[in-house]
Amino acid sequence: MDAFVSGQWAGKLLALAREHGFRHCLLASFPKGDRPEFAANLLVTNWPQPVREAYEAAEIFAGSLLVARLKQTIMPVFSTENLFVGQAPTEQRAKLLALFDQHGLGGSLAFSLHDRHLAQYVLVFSGRLEQPDRAELAIMQLAAMEMLDLGADELVPRYGPREKLSAREIECLRWSAAGKSSDEIAIILDISTHTVVSYLKSAMRKLEAVNRMQAVARACRFRLL
Repeated sequence: MDAFVSGQWAGKLLALAREHGFRHCLLASFPKGDRPEFAANLLVTNWPQPVREAYEAAEIFAGSLLVARLKQTIMPVFSTENLFVGQAPTEQRAKLLALFDQHGLGGSLAFSLHDRHLAQYVLVFSGRLEQPDRAELAIMQLAAMEMLDLGADELVPRYGPREKLSAREIECLRWSAAGKSSDEIAIILDISTHTVVSYLKSAMRKLEAVNRMQAVARACRFRLL
């Protein structure tokens, strides 16, 4: 089993796929604006290594038809069309389509799921051309939700920054999110501009962000703002 996350939980998810006639399974975090890459979001898969590596290199996960469809509905999405490739350039798209077909990844059933931390996931079963009926869809979705509920901490053991942000750091991020400059935040909080910059730099470090915009986005994702 060529899975990214090993162990009993991942094994059960892959077994669920095969129980319902799907050959392949993929679980990924739903891509965000500050973290769109396929490799950065991938959690569980038994995709063949050539497919996984080619798809990672293509860098089209966040802009795929798969993600676009799941943004438009809370219902399961089934398609015999390849939803992973989407907006790829023509030559690259042709190569990826051939690779997916070669390894039996045609026909996919996708779910958008949330865990108890409200983190969002993309779950996709692939390799079956016949659409499941409503009863089977319900069974699969419930089983996947139960597994995700039990396995959330195994998949994402840390939900939030490694270090806790201080109240002042959060305040500075909140005002920065409102479009205020360092000088304006200093006046609002009655502290020096240098201190504001220091708080923001510390917040960026704790959130593993490269700039203020990314720090604000990650703080929002962690529900700190």
